[in-house]
Amino acid sequence: MRIEPRSLIGVSSDTTDWRRVATPADRDRLRGWRQAWMDALAKVSASPGAATVAADPLLFDPDRALATATPPPGTYLCRVIKLGANGTAMRNVTTYPEVACRVTREGAVSTMYKVSGPQRPIGILFPESASRAVFLGTMVIGDETRPLNYGQDANRDLAGYVERIGDKRWRLVLPRPRFESLLDVVEIVPAPR
Repeated sequence: MRIEPRSLIGVSSDTTDWRRVATPADRDRLRGWRQAWMDALAKVSASPGAATVAADPLLFDPDRALATATPPPGTYLCRVIKLGANGTAMRNVTTYPEVACRVTREGAVSTMYKVSGPQRPIGILFPESASRAVFLGTMVIGDETRPLNYGQDANRDLAGYVERIGDKRWRLVLPRPRFESLLDVVEIVPAPR
């Protein structure tokens, strides 16, 4: 599936200022990213899932961010870890298997999306600094074949940060997604050739 940023968020692919695109609710979520992370880790520390976080300190260190924030275009493996149960239906740490995801370049921004799975984030990576890119997008669910436009449904909108945390290793951090968790961390590594 080829995704064009213009069709996803309704703006020119040359737009690089995420603040002109982000909804007020998502700007608030991005401002509160650290508190969401601390709240999630507090819930995790008192749960059986604490070992998962302790086993990968680079992935779960909120202050780990290296230069070259945006992954280059290509095929990757993405693994979602949901931290801090939001409600009673989830555990405080829920890890999903790796699935294929892709990064493409369109003008001044990149597009990132999961290729398969019941929940497929899709969004635009806006450059913010050398060590951080802003992700704005939406969630494709189940057998849907097209994403909703960003801003069309607040329950589907996603906002987060992409950071490089190691050699050929990135993460997408989604603070306070609407359902299931307080923080989603998506590990992003190149797919084997």
